Amino acid sequence: MATVKVKLRPSTVPGKAGTIYYQLTHLRQVKQITTKIHLHPQDWDSNKAQIIFTDSTSYLLQCKIDRDLDRLKKIIYKIDAECANYTVNEIIEKFYQTTADYSITDFFTQQIQKLKNDNRRGTARNYSKTLKSLKAFMKNTDSTFNIVTEQFVESYNTFLIQRGVVRNTISFYMRIFRSVYNKAVTQKIIEQTFPFKNVYTGVDRTRKRAVTETVISQLLSIDLKKSKALQFARDLFIFSFYARGMAFVDIVYLKKSNIQNGYITYVRHKTGQELTIRIETRLQNIINQYEKKDSPYLFPILNTEDENKAYSQYEIALNYYNRQLKRLSKLLEPNINLSSYTPRHTWATTARNKNVPLSIISAGMGHSSEKTTLIYLTKIDNSIIDEPKIRKQSQWQSQLQ
Repeated sequence: MATVKVKLRPSTVPGKAGTIYYQLTHLRQVKQITTKIHLHPQDWDSNKAQIIFTDSTSYLLQCKIDRDLDRLKKIIYKIDAECANYTVNEIIEKFYQTTADYSITDFFTQQIQKLKNDNRRGTARNYSKTLKSLKAFMKNTDSTFNIVTEQFVESYNTFLIQRGVVRNTISFYMRIFRSVYNKAVTQKIIEQTFPFKNVYTGVDRTRKRAVTETVISQLLSIDLKKSKALQFARDLFIFSFYARGMAFVDIVYLKKSNIQNGYITYVRHKTGQELTIRIETRLQNIINQYEKKDSPYLFPILNTEDENKAYSQYEIALNYYNRQLKRLSKLLEPNINLSSYTPRHTWATTARNKNVPLSIISAGMGHSSEKTTLIYLTKIDNSIIDEPKIRKQSQWQSQLQ
């Protein structure tokens, strides 16, 4: 049976890093597979034939070596079982055949572009965030999927924890990374080894983002005439709340043509579900305040109907909107943190506290499952449990008609 050894070939140039290579021996034939891994002699343990760990980069490089060795041994085992009269060149040929054409970054980028082509831009943005995080872990180096072992994934998980990333966000990155990895498996770029089995990929119940009706009243009463940016952010926030927690992306894309006979009818960007909302007085006042005759849009945020340009403007607007909401938070009672998600969570929680059935809240928010709606709901106050009060239930239900 053929044997494999890992060795460091020192550079002939003083002070320059040498090159790691794999030495294959079979039937007195000796061949080498040169890698792209370069090390100085002081970073290589020749007795143990492994890298001396000094930082995360050295660990990642050792993962690459271990994965290559594992693949070579599997190739040798398989070819040896089929035929004893094989050559070292056949091993090398099969090794290169199983080497991925795509690097992790290349394949990730391809998936991101596919999502954009399918107009799934929100998901594409999430994939881009995950790739950015992964590249930070890999210190902007790149590799094929052969490096993705259990140890690699667990090390990435530790890296995120050490950076203070919360558990749900870590799970978010891991789920996306696993999805991309599984796509690579499906395309036979890499063999499935289930490297994500020891990391958390679930969803914890998060700290809720809802605020009380008192905070909504405070927002309505604040004098923001001196800051048009804060006033506009506040009004969009209030519009979202009274429009049954309409998502910011849907507000941005609302057109005048979405309004018919006192109702707003629109299609949710996230789910494609059509929703209809009655325009109450407060909504109408906000619409009247910002409506421009020379624009097809309801609010002065987008100035183009070109799909790509419009989405870029939306992303910029979302970031700016959240920055203004942070400024608004400082004008309210302590420990209030407003974000673009807050009005949606607040509407759901307020409706629940007014005894609106979960099924109606779910339908009003355009959720396909009541389990999704539960994520938006804060814990019920003890006072509500101890002294049930049905307050204005009919008013809230009329909003859903």
